Amino acid sequence: MPQADDAPRAGGAPQGHDAPQAGGAPHGHDASQGRVTPQASNGPRADHAPRADDALRADDALRAGDTPQVDGVIVMEIRREDSRVEQLTAAGFPFVAIGRNHRCDEAGWVDLDFAGLASGCVRHLADLGHRRIAFVNRPEQLFNVGYGFARLGHEGYTTAMADLGHEPRAYLCGDDLASGEEVVARILADDPATTSLVTMNEAALEGVYRGLTRHGRSVPRDFSVVGVAASPWAEQVTPQLTAAEIPAKEMSRVAVELMVERLRSPGSTPRHILLKPLITLRASTGRCHPVPGAEPEPEFPDFDLDF
Repeated sequence: MPQADDAPRAGGAPQGHDAPQAGGAPHGHDASQGRVTPQASNGPRADHAPRADDALRADDALRAGDTPQVDGVIVMEIRREDSRVEQLTAAGFPFVAIGRNHRCDEAGWVDLDFAGLASGCVRHLADLGHRRIAFVNRPEQLFNVGYGFARLGHEGYTTAMADLGHEPRAYLCGDDLASGEEVVARILADDPATTSLVTMNEAALEGVYRGLTRHGRSVPRDFSVVGVAASPWAEQVTPQLTAAEIPAKEMSRVAVELMVERLRSPGSTPRHILLKPLITLRASTGRCHPVPGAEPEPEFPDFDLDF
C-alpha cells in the first residue's frame, strides 16, 4: 500500500494502468477530467469521461444560464499553469485534482511524489555503485507545457545527482518503442561509460531494453535500469523492471472520496494526499561493472628501492 503524506508542491498526473498502451497523455488516462453527477437515491455519483475529446470541459460545467450538468469536477493531467484550475477556482466551482500545482491547494488533490520517486531510484543505483546514471523522461511537448510529473521527475533526478556529486544526464523521450531505442543510442553516444538509467517513461521501456541489447549491454549484468512504472509495464519486459508502482486505481478512489467530501462539507479544509510508493525490487538492477577503459587507471607511487 502506498504511503500517504501531506505536502503542497507543484505536481502532475499518474501514468495509467489497466493495460500497457502508448499515448501522449499519462499512459492509460485518456480523459483529462472526470465528473461527479447527481444520483437520485445515494447522493453524488462519480463518473469518468472515456476519451479526451469527450471529456467534460470546465467551461461546460460553468456555462452561464444553464442548469449545472454536474455537481463537481475531477481534473487530471495538471500543468503547472493550468487554465482549467484557474477557471474553476475563480468560479468557486467544486473540483478535486489528480495532480497538483500552486492553485490546487485551494481544493483537494491526490498525487504521487514524483520528485521523491526519481530521487529514490537514483539512490538505489548509487547504492549499487553506479555513478554514470542517465534519466529518461517523457516527451518534449509534455515537458515544455509544464506537465507536473515530467517536471518533478526531472527535478528529483537532478537534485539527487547533485547531492551525490554525479553529473546529471537527462533525456526527453517519446512514448513509443522506437523512441526508447533512439534515446539509448543518444545516451551511449554522449557517454559510452554510462552503466545505468532511471526512467519515467514506461511506454518506451521495451524500446530501451532493445536499444541496450543492440548496443551489447546486458541487463542487469552490464547495465541497470530502474524506474517509475505500473506493474503491467514493469512485468512485461525481461528481466522484469525494478520500479516504484503507480497506483492509478488507488489515486482514482481517493480522488472520488475527496470530491464527495467536498460536496458534502463545502466549508471544510481541503485535504492534500501525497502518495509515496516503495520501489519493488525485481531483476533489472545489479552491482556496477564499469565499462572497460572508462575509468582512469589507478596511479601508484614510485618507490626507489636499493638492494
